[in-house]
Amino acid sequence: MFSKDIGIDLGTANVLIYIKGQGIVLDEPSVVALDSDTKKIVAIGKEAREMLGRTPDKVQAIRPMKDGVIADFEVTDIMLNHFIKKVKGRNLFGRPRILICCPSNITQVEKNAIRMAADATGARRVFLEEEPKVAAIGAGLDIAKPSGNMVIDIGGGTTDIAVLSLGGIVKSASIKIAGNVFDNDIIKYIKNKYKLLVGERTAEEIKMKIGTVFPENIDEKMEIKGRDLVTGLPHSVTLCSAEVEEALRESTYEIISQAKTVLEETPPELSSDIIDKGIVLTGGGALVNGMDKLLAHELKVPVFLADSPLTCVVEGTGVMLENLELIEDK
Repeated sequence: MFSKDIGIDLGTANVLIYIKGQGIVLDEPSVVALDSDTKKIVAIGKEAREMLGRTPDKVQAIRPMKDGVIADFEVTDIMLNHFIKKVKGRNLFGRPRILICCPSNITQVEKNAIRMAADATGARRVFLEEEPKVAAIGAGLDIAKPSGNMVIDIGGGTTDIAVLSLGGIVKSASIKIAGNVFDNDIIKYIKNKYKLLVGERTAEEIKMKIGTVFPENIDEKMEIKGRDLVTGLPHSVTLCSAEVEEALRESTYEIISQAKTVLEETPPELSSDIIDKGIVLTGGGALVNGMDKLLAHELKVPVFLADSPLTCVVEGTGVMLENLELIEDK
């Protein structure tokens, strides 16, 4: 066999690649650094992420994926090609079949853009699958049976909420509120309260180190450094967990509202299954402190964090690659 099947989680924050028979071979940030004068690529992935907020005027560090879909087709194409070559996808495997994940409820135009980007890497055949379905499989749920399973996948650009049964999605919602919006919420809060400007990377660090969405969960403090908007000089303030909870409150309750809507529209027989089994939480945003407790408290249903929230989607592609013949006719 001259080609191996590849599974790709093409995320707003990270790209993960799974090769059949080898497992996860790549996990890199979805960031590309370009020279704004020549439009040449300066760096891709981890190296480019280090440049976020730290580049000279002529170098731009950008995220070509926005809200789970392609915002800049040309740059996404270059990034995907780079990552597949990095894992020797073209040279070693000839023309592989590629299974790529996309948010639920995206338009046909957006699906076509993702398919074209995968086609441009030299794929023999491209399959698209919806992220919440693949995340549920990666989290170990048996979605093939006539029984209700619910997953909330909080990624970088989108939160996908889905109820699954008999191998398909029964009810779903996809909203453009997730990890990146949480970072922006923190930036805005610090700017408004302390007149201090901080960057994306600092906001993400705050979210992961002292962030919480459940007020009673933790009470940590952190010194934050940035630029004072009044004096224009470097300045630092101390931020506590309760303030981060306040900053994230509006966005987290929007996710809760969407989850309630999906539950309200779910057939009663499947609802009773979900009460018994609980809801599985996946994606990087699921790792924000207290997210599982807050959702369980508000939805009145048990909520469990997946064993490996960050890799559920790409691990799900791995399971599906073993049975690719079953979706070959799609």
